[in-house]
Amino acid sequence: MIGLISATAAGAAARDRLAAAWPDRTRVYGGPVADAVRTAFAECDRLVCFLATGAVVRLVAPLLNGKADDPGVVCVDEAGRFAVSLLGGHGGGANELAREVGEVLGAEPVVTTATDAVGLPGLDTLGLPVEGDVAAVSRALLDGEPVALRAEVAWPLPPLPVSAEGAYTVRVTDRLVEPAGGEAVLRPPTLVVGVGASKGAPVEEVLGLVEDSLREAGLSAASVAELATVDAKAGEPGLVEAARRLGVPLVTHAAEELARVVVPNPSDAPLAAVGTPSVAEAAALVGGGELLVPKRKSAGSPAMATCAVVRRPGRGRLAVVGLGPGARDLLTPRARDELRRASVLVGLDQYVDQIRDLLRPGTRVLESGLGAEEERARTAVAEARRGQAVALIGSGDAGVYAMASPALAEASDDIDVVGVPGVTAALAAGALLGAPLGHDHVSISLSDLHTPWEVIERRVRAAAEADLVVTFYNPRSRGRDWQLPKALAVLAGHRTPATPVGVVRNASRADESVRLTTLAALDPATVDMMTVVTVGNTATRQIAGRMVTPRGYRWQEETR
Repeated sequence: MIGLISATAAGAAARDRLAAAWPDRTRVYGGPVADAVRTAFAECDRLVCFLATGAVVRLVAPLLNGKADDPGVVCVDEAGRFAVSLLGGHGGGANELAREVGEVLGAEPVVTTATDAVGLPGLDTLGLPVEGDVAAVSRALLDGEPVALRAEVAWPLPPLPVSAEGAYTVRVTDRLVEPAGGEAVLRPPTLVVGVGASKGAPVEEVLGLVEDSLREAGLSAASVAELATVDAKAGEPGLVEAARRLGVPLVTHAAEELARVVVPNPSDAPLAAVGTPSVAEAAALVGGGELLVPKRKSAGSPAMATCAVVRRPGRGRLAVVGLGPGARDLLTPRARDELRRASVLVGLDQYVDQIRDLLRPGTRVLESGLGAEEERARTAVAEARRGQAVALIGSGDAGVYAMASPALAEASDDIDVVGVPGVTAALAAGALLGAPLGHDHVSISLSDLHTPWEVIERRVRAAAEADLVVTFYNPRSRGRDWQLPKALAVLAGHRTPATPVGVVRNASRADESVRLTTLAALDPATVDMMTVVTVGNTATRQIAGRMVTPRGYRWQEETR
């Protein structure tokens, strides 16, 4: 919960705007300000104080306990110009909260955390447990000193400016190791603990077995991703409470599914009880991985719990990111986040140049020229399979005549894939023209490099007969100058010469140009590969210099 506190009418107005925007996330604290801050500090995860920073410093100073416990605090000034991350930037979430507050109120977020200021991901913001000499390693990264990365298990980390050797180390491991001096240890969630239990098994027996098994195998409990068991034990109190205390989910699987898993130590007892010859080993192995701890029983007499531990390989992550038509303000916030999250960026060189300044230090860039789409797709998938966090970029929406299709044709289920939508060229051009896509429409690429012209022509004819608005991608190049005239001729067989046609070149870029003409007057020679051509249907009109395809609302007909 986010506590909201104000002292003046102006502050209250801004406070109420935030409360209205986030009704389920916020709670307004009234009364004397000092009392409100004290109460909110104790009850909330984060605070937004519509007060001067000096006043907030004096109010929260006696309440501070430690960075691991204190809530994040953001201050917003009286005029609502700035949202200052004052306390708990990383651990308390104040840095991100300042950005969110800024978006709602139109305020400038002020973040002074050193790593955020220079574009480095903080080691405590990676979503992984971290221990050791975190401050010293972070300072070394900031100062540009050599920091070595020792990844004992693969995990898709964001970019870090690391090297092969260095006096400081970032170590990625699930083993139970004591961090050395100058070493920060990241604990990725690679371990799955399969558990079986008799009815009424005490939580202490279950938890003791799990903790002993991990410790004796030299594995860290901080890297446990889940407890796994059979569906029949989903509500077993000892298992539910053990998972809660470990801070992980209890994941259950059908007995039929577990019975198909080959295990080294099957048993007749669970087969008779729940319908599978193995619970602990099978539940741990059902998703694949390396069996580190075979089935072992608890020390009770009789033993009421079993467990097994599996290390699952870290799954690489491939984000297929649409950059939009070119304008920076049409790049979505989600796309920005994915670009900053990726440790490897793969893309066409001219698209890489558009967003190079958004990449974090240490991002490895793999760029190539026109015509290498399949190679880029294979490269991106291969990097993800190596356990990397990869962003594969394309213009517009990456799923529309772009990189998502070849990449996903290459990828299998051994990596995680995330699609990040972007503003397409058709949408950007349509917004400039007016509302040409107000009713049913279709996009057709006129490039016959990968699609036979006979197929393209059949699609154009079908769109013409269906009276659809048509947007042509890749309409004309120096080597392909006859396809557009042929496509326009097909449309002309079903539409009048006065049908509106919009011609937009480099939509949203500095040198964009927009022309509204007709089907009869369009000169194909004025069109190139950077152009989108939108041909209206029989209802499309020019209204006040704009291209409009009526939606067909009945109330519009009634008022004419």
